[in-house]
Amino acid sequence: MVSIIFISIGVLFNLFGCIGLIRLPDVYNRLQSATKCVTLGCCSILLGVLFHFGLNDAGFKAIFAIPVLFFSSTVAAHALIRGAYHFGARLDKRTVKDDYKEVTE
Repeated sequence: MVSIIFISIGVLFNLFGCIGLIRLPDVYNRLQSATKCVTLGCCSILLGVLFHFGLNDAGFKAIFAIPVLFFSSTVAAHALIRGAYHFGARLDKRTVKDDYKEVTE
């Protein structure tokens, strides 16, 4: 029962991340939505797999995959956002503050 709850929460977070990819205005907001929601969603699904299968082969793979997914997706999203900024992707007109502009000046 606990595994079904974690997997359901993970699917919902993945769904919210996908909606954010469609609805948000610029590349920076879309990547933030994808990174946060999908990382939490996939980690929750893997945690549900761990609770469902226990400490056997699938459980150990889930334990290994959670930190790998967490660190690799956040680093990759940061690199993509930084690359998009240096390439010249524009911020949305509703953006309040540009933190990278202060660093590069």
